Amino acid sequence: MAYWLFKSEPSTWGWDDQLKRGAKGEHWDGVRNYQANNNMKAMKKGDLGFFYHSVDEKRIVGIVEVIKEHYPDNSDASGRFGMVDIKAVETVPEPVSLADIKEDPALAEMALLKQSRLSVSPVRAEEWKLICKKGGLKKVPLSKNK
Repeated sequence: MAYWLFKSEPSTWGWDDQLKRGAKGEHWDGVRNYQANNNMKAMKKGDLGFFYHSVDEKRIVGIVEVIKEHYPDNSDASGRFGMVDIKAVETVPEPVSLADIKEDPALAEMALLKQSRLSVSPVRAEEWKLICKKGGLKKVPLSKNK
């Protein structure tokens, strides 16, 4: 898999926070779900992901790139969970809401809908392209690991 979705509560860590980190990026820590952690283990440097504001907004607002592969999460005393580092790539000109995704039959099988509680989930290539177009991106960014 070369495309992902990262969920964040904008009041805790929002797109503006991610943008401010610039090329240095930020670690994606605090994940305590085994499936979400396994998704991060599968990530490769150069993979792309949607940055999704959860809670009240429920919409895709940006695109990020994995810049460091899975490594131990220093906030996890048990040592079971890890994290990746991501950097902002670009803002989605027209944020794509959860409602927009739900109403499109071509996105009915998306992990965001099927496993809605996961904070990190895979995105299939065809879903990636469709959502990028819905978001008003003139050129669909492609993962380096297709």
